[in-house]
Amino acid sequence: MRQIEVLTTYQSPFGVFSAAVARRPAAPFILAPASAELSYARDGFRVAYQEADRAVAALKAEFAMAGYGRGARVALLLDNRPEFFVHWLALNALGVSIVPINPDLQPDELSYQLEKSKADLLIATSDRMPLARQADLRRARLIGAGERIPACASNVVEQADAADHECALLFTSGSTAKPKACILSNRYFLGIADWYVKQGGAATVREEGEINLTPLPMFHMNALGCSVVGMMALGGAVVPLDRFSANRWWASVADSGATIVHCLGVIPAILLQLPVSEAESRHNVRFAFAPAVDVRHRAIFEERYGIPIVDAWAMTETGGAAATTTAKEPRGFPSRCIGRPTDNMEFRLADDEGRDVPAGQPGELLVRSKGPDPRLGFFSGYLDDPVNTAEVWKDGWFHTGDYVYVGPDGLLYFFDRKKSIVRRSGENIAVLEVESTLQKLPSVEATAVTPVPDDLRGEEVFAFVVKSSGTTGDERALAEALVRGAADTLAYHKVPAYVSFIDALPLSPTRKIARGEVKAQAVQALDSGVVFDFRDLKAQLRKKPKGTASA
Repeated sequence: MRQIEVLTTYQSPFGVFSAAVARRPAAPFILAPASAELSYARDGFRVAYQEADRAVAALKAEFAMAGYGRGARVALLLDNRPEFFVHWLALNALGVSIVPINPDLQPDELSYQLEKSKADLLIATSDRMPLARQADLRRARLIGAGERIPACASNVVEQADAADHECALLFTSGSTAKPKACILSNRYFLGIADWYVKQGGAATVREEGEINLTPLPMFHMNALGCSVVGMMALGGAVVPLDRFSANRWWASVADSGATIVHCLGVIPAILLQLPVSEAESRHNVRFAFAPAVDVRHRAIFEERYGIPIVDAWAMTETGGAAATTTAKEPRGFPSRCIGRPTDNMEFRLADDEGRDVPAGQPGELLVRSKGPDPRLGFFSGYLDDPVNTAEVWKDGWFHTGDYVYVGPDGLLYFFDRKKSIVRRSGENIAVLEVESTLQKLPSVEATAVTPVPDDLRGEEVFAFVVKSSGTTGDERALAEALVRGAADTLAYHKVPAYVSFIDALPLSPTRKIARGEVKAQAVQALDSGVVFDFRDLKAQLRKKPKGTASA
C-alpha cells in the first residue's frame, strides 16, 4: 500500500485535490445516498474526482477572467452542497479566501460577517436568497451559484496558491460580544488534515477506499479540514449531509458505505434513544470521530453499534498544530478524556496568575508548537484585531481558555471552560452577544447569560433577567416575549432556552458579573423549577423562515 504522504509538502487544499484527481480519477469524491433525503438531491448524488475536476477548472477560469485572486474574499452561502466544494477549490487555486456562512444566521449577523470580512461576493443557493437579500450588501455583490461572476473589486496581488496564503476566514465565538474572524492559511488546513489521517490506533485510515460521512457544517474546521482535506489526501470520499437527522442517520450511513463517521457529543445521545433498526446493523463504520461524548453514553454506544468512539481536542485557532486524541488509548475512561497531545505540541497547565499547577490539579491549557516558531500551523490571527490576537498569545503561549488536568494514567482530561461561552451541539455561543441582544429589549434592566448542562446538546443557554423598574404583567408572557425578541436578531441556537427573573445579578468586588456564581445559581434554579423552559419554542424558531418577525 502507498504510504500516507506528508500533506504539508503541498501548497494548498487544491494541490491535494489535484493529486487525488491524478491518482484516482474515477473514485468518488463527494456522494450522498437517496436515503439521506436531501432537499436538493432526493435521489442522492455521486461525483467522481475527474468530474469534480472539470467543474473546478471551468469555474476557476471564470473567476480568473473576472480578476479574482489573492487579496479577495468570497462568502459562500452554499451549505454542504456539491457547489460548495467546487467553489472552494476553484477559488483556492487562485489564492482567493472563502468565508463559509452559517445558514442559520439572522440578517444582522450575516451583515456583520460580510462587513467584517470585506467579501467581494456572496454566493448563495436559490433557497438561501431570501436570507441573503435581507443582509446589508453595501460591499458584497450577491449572486446565485451558476450566475455570471462580476469583476473583482479588491486589490489582487496574484492568482496562485501558496502555503502561507489565507485559505478561509472562519468566525468563532469567544468571550467577546461579536464573533471573531479567524484567519486560516493553506498550511493550517494541510496541517490539521495531516494530523487527522495520522492519528493511528482506532482511527487508523486506509490509503484508499475510505468514505467519511459528516453532518457537521463546512463553516467548521472539523468538516472542512479533517473530513474534506483528509479524504482528498487519501483519494477518499466525503458524504456531506446538510444536517443531522436521527431518523435517517443509520440508513444514510449504511447506504453510503461510510467507513468513518463524524459527529459531536449530542448525536450519540440522540441515537441511543432510537429503537433498534435493521440499518444500524449493516454499516461498515470502523470508528466515529466524536469529540465531547458524555461518558454515560460512550460505552453503551460502542457496545450497541460496534463502533469505537475517538475523542479529541482542538480549537479553530490551534488546528492540528496543537491537538489531542484518544485514538491510541484503551476505552473506558471515568470522565471526558481528550487523550495525548501531538508530537509537535508543547503544553502547560497554569493557574490564573500563569503559574504551573501541581500534578493532578486542573489548570488552563496553554499550548504552542515545538521549535523556533511557536505559532507554526496555528491560525494566522484574528482579522483586524491585533489586541485580542496578542492577548491569546500572551508570554509566547496560546491561552486556550480550557481547564484540563493530567490523570494518573498520564492522559489529559477536560475539566471546564474559562471563557464565557455556551457550547451547544458543537456551536460556541458567546454569552456577551446574547446579553447584548437581551439588554436592548423592552423591560430588561440587566441580564446575565450562562451555560447549563443539557443531556442531549451538552449545554443550553440560560438567561437571568432583572426587569426594568415598573415592569408588570405575567412573567411567563414577558419571558416568552424576550425569547422571541432575541430570535429576531440572533440565530435560533443562541436564543435562551431558559429564562429566570432575578432581583439583582451577582457581582464581583470589582462590580463585574460573577460568572461562577451565575452558573451555580442557574443550576440551582433548574433543580428548583424556578425557571421558564423554552426549549420547545427554540425548536419552533429553528423552522421559522428567515426575516419573519416574531409574534
